[in-house]
Amino acid sequence: MSHTEGASESPSSDIPESNAAPPRRSSVGRSVAAVVCLVLAALLVTPAAVAYWGQRTLNDEVRYIETVGPLVESPEVQDAIATKVTEAIQQQVDVEALLTTAFAELETEAPRVELLIGPMSGAVNGLIEREVRRFIASDEFADLWIRINSRAQQALHRILTGDNSGAVSLQGDQVVLDLDDVITLVKERLVERGLTVVEKVPIPETERQIVLMDAPQLRQARTIYAFSNPVAKWMLPVVGVLFLGAVLLARRRARMTVWVGAVIAANALLLGWTLSVGQQLFVNQLAGTTFGPASKVFYQTLLAYLERAQDAVLLLGLIIVVAGLFAGANRYGSAVRNAVSSTLVNAGTNIPTSQVSAVGRWIEANAGWLRVAVVALGVVVLVWGNQVTTGRVWWSLALVLVLLACLQVLIGAGRADKQAHSEPHPAVE
Repeated sequence: MSHTEGASESPSSDIPESNAAPPRRSSVGRSVAAVVCLVLAALLVTPAAVAYWGQRTLNDEVRYIETVGPLVESPEVQDAIATKVTEAIQQQVDVEALLTTAFAELETEAPRVELLIGPMSGAVNGLIEREVRRFIASDEFADLWIRINSRAQQALHRILTGDNSGAVSLQGDQVVLDLDDVITLVKERLVERGLTVVEKVPIPETERQIVLMDAPQLRQARTIYAFSNPVAKWMLPVVGVLFLGAVLLARRRARMTVWVGAVIAANALLLGWTLSVGQQLFVNQLAGTTFGPASKVFYQTLLAYLERAQDAVLLLGLIIVVAGLFAGANRYGSAVRNAVSSTLVNAGTNIPTSQVSAVGRWIEANAGWLRVAVVALGVVVLVWGNQVTTGRVWWSLALVLVLLACLQVLIGAGRADKQAHSEPHPAVE
């Protein structure tokens, strides 16, 4: 009896265990892999965004010029450059001393002529300042600004790679901007106005530069740049693949989608906080320098693309959270999903065209991959041209929703046609 029971129990206990164990291990393994993908993506998304911005903005001369070009219209930047150029010329041209020397022979004949030296020197210095500011506000300087920044971008790249030549260079622990071209053109304009005394006045190298920042850690930045630059442009795609892998590997994909959206939104907030702290540190670093008053607008302009992307990524994360809730097996999501789907399908049943019905039957048979293709198309529209903005997010979302709605309507038309052909025809007597 016991032998018979043992024989009957052995198959029922051993076979199910051998069949059930691999799926359980596979399910646990997929869940762990999904969590690992999500955690890695969460850790990499903010560094990837900053690295991608740096690689696209600082390494791309066209993008860099498009970014910093508007600075030429900034009053703060114009004032900082005009102040530096004016001081450089006035410090080397002692107008009062020149006038004193020129009128020395007249003092015996006209003792009061020395009273004119002060007002005349002030007038000449005022002329220098007006000419400098007039030039800084001119179209000629705007063109020069583009050329200077084009060279500056190339020089910044050289700095990070160890080459110190160019308009922007590393001198000791300071990053400096060379204004030699600006001073030369201003001196030419002053000579044309009759102030020939400034033509041959040498301007020391230290007076022809603006210290942009003290950068004792720049040598470390060079090392980081050397390792990170080759992979910077691939970091964001890798993060996207990790997020996609987390969703595909998860047992509950809708819930994982919510988590992905939440992680993206949280990283957008983290990026915004990082940019805010970085701005304060940058402004503090330049406080008390000639460029100090323009430091804030310079920082905001240089990082404008990254700040716009941060707003767009925050919006995208919130949209993904809503999409995950809508697609989930929760009561509200299911109710809304069923109501919308039923409405669209019912609208499709009222389409009489037989060709549309045939297309609808094909779409219903291939609905799964077609919906994935629509979402993929929305992603392509979002990232096309590397200009991710909140407006682009809304347009991409609208495109996806409209196409998904069209698919559902056509599915309804296909079902109506299928039902019409499946109904029995009345018998003919």
